[in-house]
Amino acid sequence: MTIKELILKGIPSYCTASQSVLRALLKRAARNSQPVLVEATANQINQYGGYTGMQPQEYREMVLKMADQVSCPRNLLFFGGDHLGPLVWDQLPEQEAMSKASELVRLFAAAGYSKLHLDTSMRLGDDPQDRPLTNAVIARRGATLYAAAMKGYSQALKTDPKLPRPVFIIGSEVPIPGGTQEQEDSISVTSPEALRNTLEAYRKAFSDAGFDQELKDIIAVVVQPGVEFGSDELHVYNRSAAQKLTAEVRELKGKLVLEGHSTDYQPREALREMMEDGIKILKVGPALTFAYRDALFALSEIERILIPEHDRADLPQVLEQVMCSSPGNWQHHYSGTPDQQLLLRRYSLSDRSRYYFSNREVQLAEEKLFSNLEKVHIPLGLLHQFMPKQFDEIIAGRLQAEPRLLAEYAVDLVARDYEYACSR
Repeated sequence: MTIKELILKGIPSYCTASQSVLRALLKRAARNSQPVLVEATANQINQYGGYTGMQPQEYREMVLKMADQVSCPRNLLFFGGDHLGPLVWDQLPEQEAMSKASELVRLFAAAGYSKLHLDTSMRLGDDPQDRPLTNAVIARRGATLYAAAMKGYSQALKTDPKLPRPVFIIGSEVPIPGGTQEQEDSISVTSPEALRNTLEAYRKAFSDAGFDQELKDIIAVVVQPGVEFGSDELHVYNRSAAQKLTAEVRELKGKLVLEGHSTDYQPREALREMMEDGIKILKVGPALTFAYRDALFALSEIERILIPEHDRADLPQVLEQVMCSSPGNWQHHYSGTPDQQLLLRRYSLSDRSRYYFSNREVQLAEEKLFSNLEKVHIPLGLLHQFMPKQFDEIIAGRLQAEPRLLAEYAVDLVARDYEYACSR
């Protein structure tokens, strides 16, 4: 199936740069012979490396190499770029910020990414700071990025003439990528009028840019369907509250679908309702790394019992030390007393710890944890105590009690809920 066919049918979008999580997702795709869509944000990878130190082509090559290592056929893999636009450079004037954003989008398209989310919703350095951008400005900038993407796609065709044409996602949810920073009593659902205004603005902007026929490349709009999460809160999908929005989507008769961001931690039935209501792209990110970190901490508790103190990896403590020595990725997100911040660093649903698992010290601790537990027998009772879901799979004969597999199974559980939602 093409990426367009998969999206119109319904697909989860796994937005992560975690190599451990990606490996688990690729293994699952290989086992089940099912397509998998992985996405990276402009914060994670860009022409300057992002926080991963990778450009779009390097990220794609890393994932493809990993797929080969776990025997996942490459034709099951689809790549997406999320929040592609001037977000990373929003303090710069429009001309400079959009120049950098255009180069970013061009690189994603040139690297063969087939799903591109164009996000120009943020104010730039020389925009009025006392009011939101108009739809006309957002769409005009979006059309500029579309042109840059198609330039990159034309370049990619020279090396791969059979490369499918990319599809585009427009619009933006209200919160910043990765979950809200502050607690909110309720979440405002995107109104039908706002959706119509976004589509009309893009129709006009594309027409003004000479892209009348290319408008069909836009196949989805990012909306806020009423789901969100923060460090210690979760807004679950309310089908009734989103009724007017989803009714508007039905009027489009399958020509366009919706993309929901921050669907992390939603109950599986809520995810299925979203899918049934036309929210055909379910974006998830922090819930994946949270689940993996959760499993590593459980393994660390088992290590504490089975391994002498002087030989332990003590991953949680290593992670804590690294986060405190380089607080830039969490200190503006976690407030409160020192004890409250400690809890947030370890257990916040926003999972700012995910930015630190590429740190060399943390990676060494993770590998030492696995190595330590591979050398000993883990009693079933300990597994039941700290990893009850993995215990159930082991006694049923569906999972081996290997430390790395136990951790990867936590990612499997998240993916399973999304596959359930998309199974109809």
